[in-house]
Amino acid sequence: MYVIVILAMIAGFLALRLYSVLGKRTGHEQEPALRPAEERAKVTVLAPRPMAEGGGDSVRLADGLITPTAEAGVRALIAADRSFDVPQFVEGAKSAYKMVLEAFWRGDRQELEWLCDADVLASFEEAIAAREADGHVLDNRLVRIDKAQIVSASVDGRIAEVALRFEADISAVTRDQDGNVVAGSLTDAVGTRDIWTFTRDIRSADPNWKLSETDEA
Repeated sequence: MYVIVILAMIAGFLALRLYSVLGKRTGHEQEPALRPAEERAKVTVLAPRPMAEGGGDSVRLADGLITPTAEAGVRALIAADRSFDVPQFVEGAKSAYKMVLEAFWRGDRQELEWLCDADVLASFEEAIAAREADGHVLDNRLVRIDKAQIVSASVDGRIAEVALRFEADISAVTRDQDGNVVAGSLTDAVGTRDIWTFTRDIRSADPNWKLSETDEA
């Protein structure tokens, strides 16, 4: 469970804790695939990087990446953890978003365990088990992420929490055991709006964030 929280980084973060929303139905329940374990060593998805000298809030609080209501929380997080960088975090979160969705769609429990905390993982596993019991396979595609923006951030003691709103288009198809389409369409992408929350112990030697909660925006 290294981020959205797990935030181990692919360009900036990989172990995000993701989609607790799996217990819910959003119309995109078909799932993607994640990368093999050996590739994880090559990428750091949500781990913080050392800040360059002369960095500062003007660099990290980039326009469009945080909402006005989240700015105070982001500043508090930066004050508590000087390695936190807004652009890096958002890019890492986007990578984690894709990886978690694909792992869920593929039914890759091992990958999800690495990316999600216990509660989110349990929701994913329950949804995967139900799908398998029905003999269904998801053939989903993340078409694009239109927007990723921090909507809240906080620090409570040593625990930091950052929530992002993702706006994306997903092509979702459910197939039966014979490959026949039973729901959805790969030609018609569906817009999705979700809030994913990532958590990390900022005093821990582990630099990764984990996905701790998901909800519909």
